[in-house]
Amino acid sequence: MNEPRQPSRRILLKSAAATTAALAVGSAASPALAAAQGPAVAAAPGGFPDYRYVKTLLTPSQLKYNPTGEIIFPCIRGTKDRLSAPLGRYYLYYAPHDAPGGICLAYGDHIEGPFTEYPRNPIVSNNWAPHYSVSHVSSPHVMWNESAKEMWLYFHGENTTTRLARSKDGINFTYDKVVLTASMLPAGTTETSYARVFPHELPAKNAHYVMLFMLNNKSNHRDIHWGWSADGRNWTFDQKALVSHNDVSAVNVGGPHLLTRNGSAYVVYNKDKQSGGDLMITEVGKDFTLRRHLGLFYDSSNSAPDNGRSAAPSFGTEGGVPYMVYEAGERLKGSIAVARG
Repeated sequence: MNEPRQPSRRILLKSAAATTAALAVGSAASPALAAAQGPAVAAAPGGFPDYRYVKTLLTPSQLKYNPTGEIIFPCIRGTKDRLSAPLGRYYLYYAPHDAPGGICLAYGDHIEGPFTEYPRNPIVSNNWAPHYSVSHVSSPHVMWNESAKEMWLYFHGENTTTRLARSKDGINFTYDKVVLTASMLPAGTTETSYARVFPHELPAKNAHYVMLFMLNNKSNHRDIHWGWSADGRNWTFDQKALVSHNDVSAVNVGGPHLLTRNGSAYVVYNKDKQSGGDLMITEVGKDFTLRRHLGLFYDSSNSAPDNGRSAAPSFGTEGGVPYMVYEAGERLKGSIAVARG
């Protein structure tokens, strides 16, 4: 947990391949934006960019829909060539966590903002008759499904259940089904939540998608688990942890995101603040059979807005410039920030 703006903090694994990130969410912006980034800096593990905090994008006190004074779990998605007449070139999904929660949307034309709050948030509430009535819904992850030409929203509510809803415009969603529950994992599992889903080919498993999520059990230590699917709706889940808290000397790990680079796949995730509050990275390989813990991906700053904790990263590229949108600050006391690579 150090200041994330120090150019010397990326020393480990200098020999890792440095190629272009594979998770672009939008299309090109002004060339001046890329030119303004200055000289290249040292690479993070795996050859990924060394992200630096730029600005805070959303703060709960400035939002009209603010039932609990907290927001979490950003997801940034590009709209160009995907949605008809979108409100902006980028949609930023987020949510309060505590009851009643609510899946929210902000929109803007650049990943660095500014973002405008959608006036009719939440776009998905904790009551959706006849499908469910729960204390809260939260942790929105939206995946562009190319074959369906739809935005697919994965979200939890309660903490034991992840659900899927689908939309042609990224705003108005149709409920689909439950895709993950604690009962699908080993006995004693108490929580399966904070899921993100990504297109990823696993030929040996006849799968085109993978899901990463956080699992808690009676030990009250949270780990990263995963599953695979042919269609993004029906899933098989590995009964063993993909990344255990013990693997990286943490009390809890969560907020996983998949990145691919140079023919391999990586999982970026956060430690709890007690364990450092930083983002870590583990290489899992193209087929998810590798477990190579590469260490620090992003140092959380001791100063605002991180205040010793960075979490739940979402990645995108604009005009060739890589960005990371993330949860900055202590759990349920933070904001949504953006860092530039």
